[in-house]
Amino acid sequence: MDDPCMDLSQLVGFEWDEANQYKNEQKHGGHWSEIEEVFFNRPLLLQADIHHFTHSTHELRCFVLGKTDAGRQMMVVFTIGGQRIRVISARPMSRKERAIYEQAQANSNLSG
Repeated sequence: MDDPCMDLSQLVGFEWDEANQYKNEQKHGGHWSEIEEVFFNRPLLLQADIHHFTHSTHELRCFVLGKTDAGRQMMVVFTIGGQRIRVISARPMSRKERAIYEQAQANSNLSG
C-alpha cells in the first residue's frame, strides 16, 4: 500500500470541520491557523495510522509531529480528502512524542 501521508506536495490546502475547529481550540488551545503552521515547518515527522486503517473501511488517518511558528510542539491527526488536509484533532505533544521529535530534530540538518 502506498502511504499518502508521506507526500503532501500535491495537496492544495486545508478542509476544516467547524466542530473540530471549536473542539481543538477549547480543549487544547490550538487555533486552526496555528495548527496549519505545523505542516510548513521543519522537521516534520509524518506517519500513517496503520492501526486505524486496518479497523476502518472509510479513511486512512495520518499523524504528524511538528511545531508552530512560535515553536509550540504539536501532534496533529489528519486525513486526506481529495487534495486537502482534513484535521481531525491536534494537541500538544506528549513527553514521549517530544523526545522522538527532538531526536529527529537533532539528527536533521534543519535546526528550525
